[in-house]
Order: sequence, then C-alpha cells, then structure tokens
Amino acid sequence: MAVNSPTSRCAAHLSRTLAPRFPLPLLNRTFRRPSFRPDSSPARLFSVRCHTPSPDASRSSRPEAAIKSSSASSAIDFLTLCHSLKTTKRKGWVNHGIKGESIADHMYRMALMSLIAGYIPGLNRERCIKIAIVHDIAEAIVGDITPADNVPKKEKSRMEEAALNEMCVVLGGGMRAEEIKELWAEYENNSSVEANLVKDFDKVEMILQALEYEMEHGKVLDEFFISTAD
Repeated sequence: MAVNSPTSRCAAHLSRTLAPRFPLPLLNRTFRRPSFRPDSSPARLFSVRCHTPSPDASRSSRPEAAIKSSSASSAIDFLTLCHSLKTTKRKGWVNHGIKGESIADHMYRMALMSLIAGYIPGLNRERCIKIAIVHDIAEAIVGDITPADNVPKKEKSRMEEAALNEMCVVLGGGMRAEEIKELWAEYENNSSVEANLVKDFDKVEMILQALEYEMEHGKVLDEFFISTAD
C-alpha cells in the first residue's frame, strides 16, 4: 500500500535503513491479568441494562420480545467491556514516556488503511476492515502481551482465545459472535490474503505512529522500525 504522507520527509523516514547505534532494551510491558500483576485486580465484566422493563414485561407472552430485550442488553454489556480498548494506552509508547494512542486508536487507523487500500485482485477489502477492528479485541481482558513479557506464543494465543470466547459469551453468542471468532482466528493464523495484508498494516501503523511521535516529542524510536525490517 502506498501511504500518502504530508511531506516527502515522512515517506523517506518510513522506509529508512537504520544502523544499530546502541543495544535496544526490551519493552517492559505489563498485563492486566492477576497472574502477571499481583497488585492489580482481575478484569471484571459489567452488566449494563439498556432499558427499564415495563410493569407488563413479565406477563408478555411473545418470545420474540424477550429475545430482542436479551440481545440489546447483551450488546450493551459487550460494548461496555470493549470500553477498556479506548482507555488502555499502548505500553510501547508509555515505556518511552509517551502517553499516547490507545488500543482502539491503533485498530481504528488500521481499519482506515484497509479502507483506502489500492486494488488487489481477489482481495475482500471489507473483510480486511473487519479483521482490523477485531484483531486486538481480546486485549480488552488480557491486556497487551508482547515478546518482552516472555510469554510463549502458544500461551499468548491461548489466553487471548479464552478472553475472546468470554467476550462472545457476554455478547450472547449467535451469528455476530461467531463472525468475530472467525475473523480473529483468521488473523491469528494468517490464513488468508486479507489477514496477511492486515498484519502488514499492523506494522505500518506502528512505524507511522513512531515517526509521528519522533517528530512531536523529539525522541529516537528506531527499535520500532528495526522490528519491522524483515
């Protein structure tokens, strides 16, 4: 994908070749699970009801009314759980003294990248957008697990899948929950051309954000560029 940057300098920096200047420290990230942070409480699921039942609600004989009510309540519960994606800052930047983008910010710009991507034969662009929106959704519960946390890849995947299943239960199951699971698994397993492209967007978004923070804060964030060099 060609990224239209505001200046040629930005484009040049995104593709720059970097020479290592000093040993790069591992990112010291933490999570929100009590097994990793004993000083914190476990993530809780909040139940939020979207309406006040009428006095006659309990006497309703229409099953579809109860189904609609349950569906709406489950949707609100699910969205409330997803709120932490908006408020949780990405720890890579926090560790560099930058309290910047949230997990949701990151996924949103990846979705925009999918939206403006050029034509690729056989590519389902709408599916790319959906994958971008859900690929980090399990972090609403497990937090941002990175290689610096020394969690094996299989264990990380297991934790995130368990969190995703928990979220889908909150959503109430059904067709949309199954779609979210399918999209997440497609990205996790890199099992389609869409998933492969979104994985590239994940890295492009990260180094674009690194470039913006370099210019804004006067910092050197070479490690983020180096991590995508291959």
